[in-house]
Amino acid sequence: MRLATLLNMAFRSLLNRRVTGALTLMAVALSVALFTGVEKVRQGARASFERTVSGADLIVGARSGPINLLLYSIFRVGDATANMTWRSYEEIASDPRVAWTIPLSLGDAHKGYRVVGTDENLFEHYRFGEDQTLTFASGEPFRDLFDVVLGAEVARNLGYRIGDDIVLSHGLGEVSFADHDNKPFKVVGILEATGTPIDRSLNVSLPAIEAIHVGWETGAKTPLATIMTADRVRSLDLKPDELTAMIVGLKSRGTVLKMQRDLNTYREEPLLAVIPGIALSQLWETVGIAERLLSAVSACVIAVGLVVILVSILTTLNERRREMAILRSVGAAPGDIFFLLVLEAAVIAFLGALLGLLVLYAGLMGLAPLVQARAGVSLVGLGPGAFDLVVLVTLTGLASFMAMFPAWRAFRNALADGLTVRV
Repeated sequence: MRLATLLNMAFRSLLNRRVTGALTLMAVALSVALFTGVEKVRQGARASFERTVSGADLIVGARSGPINLLLYSIFRVGDATANMTWRSYEEIASDPRVAWTIPLSLGDAHKGYRVVGTDENLFEHYRFGEDQTLTFASGEPFRDLFDVVLGAEVARNLGYRIGDDIVLSHGLGEVSFADHDNKPFKVVGILEATGTPIDRSLNVSLPAIEAIHVGWETGAKTPLATIMTADRVRSLDLKPDELTAMIVGLKSRGTVLKMQRDLNTYREEPLLAVIPGIALSQLWETVGIAERLLSAVSACVIAVGLVVILVSILTTLNERRREMAILRSVGAAPGDIFFLLVLEAAVIAFLGALLGLLVLYAGLMGLAPLVQARAGVSLVGLGPGAFDLVVLVTLTGLASFMAMFPAWRAFRNALADGLTVRV
């Protein structure tokens, strides 16, 4: 028989066993969706982390661990174990090898979103993705002491617009009972979406961080905090004493290693300087075992889907002995029976994999905003690619190969045996 005829017969055979075929198809689709989804989310997580900061040569903070410093300073995950002094920041910033610096002061929040104390260098020198700069969707950088610039996600989710007043909270919880309510901030700028932690940040000036913490030196609110209103605090010296971390850009990339060594042996205080790319590589090595385990589990799920196809064919093989015998009696060659069963398995695998990919991308489209909001991982740009084609072709090929065993059994069944009624 011709291939087109066998393929048509395979489709008709599956339609005749539509319940079994549909269940097998669903099992394959779910296994493919899970396997491919794990890979897509892994790629998305890596791409999201890698595009968060570019063009920065060093990240400097109090001595802890490279991964911890990278996580809390750039990705806003976790907290600093200690701060670096403002004096050290000024000395590093004035080093002739340094082109620019971005100071970072963390510790407060607003409805679960981080507040970042910084300066105008953030808007001028911060780069992400392919050397992209921060741009304003509306408004401008902070000028006044109590101005705030919002990330795109903060403005969108909380419904803020230019000119709105907001109150910052002491601490990092989504719900706070310690607010800086007598020092409200005014929204003066909203940044364009970047797909980075910048979207989930509220950016204020370093003096503003000092201003809202007058009377909070012990970590709790004192009567002084109530007395020092927004107007009164303006008359104070609001120069910071310490910072959480700083991002450093150098005039020459050739001085990175020497500068890093100098900062790691800094005599004034224990500091740690990390190169973002190297620290990120260390992070991937740390989570690499978990990634491999997750991929192994996903591969096992694919194997289960293939076994389901094999079991589906084997369990119906005895019931279809008469069907095969009738096909033989009307002129089908033994090889046609063999290829018919192989084609059925290939069709189930191909359609199941295709359905699984469709389910996956529908799920990614629907869950992408939620994943970005909750986990900070951007799934943008994870469209169909060569990996999907490899999964589709490989699964179809493996299913066809595994179907050769039941196909060989059907091939060996004699015509007379097929027509014999067994009691």
